[in-house]
Amino acid sequence: MSTFQAPKGTYDLIPPDSARFLAVREAISAPLKRSGYGYIETPGFENVELFARGVGESTDIVTKEMYAFETKGGDRLALRPEGTASVLRAALEANLHKAGNLPVKLWYSGSYYRYERPQKGRYRHFSQVGAEAIGAEDPALDAELIILANDAYRSLGLREFRILLNSLGDKECRPVYRAALQEFLRGLDLDEDTLRRAEINPLRVLDDKREAVQKQLADAPLLRDYLCDACKAYHEEVRALLTAEGVAYEDDPRLVRGLDYYTRTTFEFVHDGLGSQSAVGGGGRYDGLSEMIGGPALPSVGWALGVDRTVLALEAEGVTLELPSTTSVFAVPLGEEARRVLFAKVAELRRAGIAADFGFGSKGLKGAMKNANRSGARFTLVAGERDLAEGVVQLKDMESGEQGPVPLDSVVDVLRERLA
Repeated sequence: MSTFQAPKGTYDLIPPDSARFLAVREAISAPLKRSGYGYIETPGFENVELFARGVGESTDIVTKEMYAFETKGGDRLALRPEGTASVLRAALEANLHKAGNLPVKLWYSGSYYRYERPQKGRYRHFSQVGAEAIGAEDPALDAELIILANDAYRSLGLREFRILLNSLGDKECRPVYRAALQEFLRGLDLDEDTLRRAEINPLRVLDDKREAVQKQLADAPLLRDYLCDACKAYHEEVRALLTAEGVAYEDDPRLVRGLDYYTRTTFEFVHDGLGSQSAVGGGGRYDGLSEMIGGPALPSVGWALGVDRTVLALEAEGVTLELPSTTSVFAVPLGEEARRVLFAKVAELRRAGIAADFGFGSKGLKGAMKNANRSGARFTLVAGERDLAEGVVQLKDMESGEQGPVPLDSVVDVLRERLA
C-alpha cells in the first residue's frame, strides 16, 4: 500500500479502463476533425481575472469552486474551471481572428478543476473535450456544433440522451427580461446570498438546484416571452436546421447554463441514467465574451462534453465499446540467443506498424505463455536454439491454438497478412 493516495474528489486513469476514456475522447473529437476544427491546447492555469470577467463574478464557479492561488511573484492565478475563456484568450493573443478566415474553428481536450462536493459524476478534477467557433454569427454554426456532438454520442452507441434547447436573448431584449425577473425574485422568500445573486445576475437564481428555491420559481417569467424579433428569428432558424437534419431536441424555456457569458442559443445534453448529475455536456453562443476580456467584438459559439460523464452514460446504457487490443503479437524467447533475435524482431514489427510486446524477465515457457495470454495478443512468437538453427520461429494463433514454423525473415510479412 502506497503512503500517498489521489486527492479527494480526483481519480486515476489506469489500464484497462483508461482505454475507454481514450476511445471516448477520440469519438468526440473525430467529427470535429472532419469539420475544419483545429486542435488547441492552453495552460492548466490562467489569470484569475480571465475567469472572473468571462465566467462571471456571481457564478458559483468563481465564488465557491475555483482553485485560486498567488504565485511567489505576486500573480493571482487559477486552475482552469472551464475551457472557453482560455481558448478565446489564446485565439485573441495569437490574432487568429485576423487571419481573414472566420469563424476560427478550434477543438481541445484536457483536465479542468472545480472545488465541489465529490459524488459520482462530479469530481474536483475532470476531463472534457470542447469545441469553439469564433468570429461568426450564424444559426447554421450553432446547429453544426449541436449536430457534431449528437453524431459523436451516437457513434459511441449512446441512444438515451436528450438535447435541451433554449435562447437566452441578447443585449437588446435580455435587459427587459432581467428587470422583470428581478422584480419577481424580490417578492420571494429567499436567503440573503440568493437575493444578492439576483441583483447581480438574476438568471443565476433560475439555475439554483435547491428544491425549496425551485418551488418558488414555478411562476417565474420566461425569457422566451421577452425575446426580440431578431432573437426569435435566429432561434427558429437553429430549430429548423436541427429538425431538417433529424436531430431530436426538447425546448426547455427554463434552461440556463451556469456561466454568465452565454447569449441566444444555449443547449445541454442530459442522460437520465446518471441521477442528479444528468448533464453530460452543453454549450451555447457567447457573443460578448471577447469584449468582456478585452478583445474586439467576436460573436462565437461552442460546447464542452464531459469525458467522465460520457463514460458513466455508456455504463448506464450497458454499452460496451469495441476496443482494439493493445498487443497483437507477443514474443517468447527461450535462451539468450533467442532473446537477442526476438527482441530485434519485436522492434522490426513495431516499425512496421504492428503492436508487439516482449517476454521480459527470466520466466520459463509456462510463465511467459501466461503473460502472452494476459496481453490479449492474437499471435505469439516462440523461439529456442533449435528453431534459430533452422532459421524459423514458432507462430501460435492464440484464438485457434494452431502453431507452426515460419521463416524468421518472413515473420513480418506473414503477420501483416494475417492481421489484415
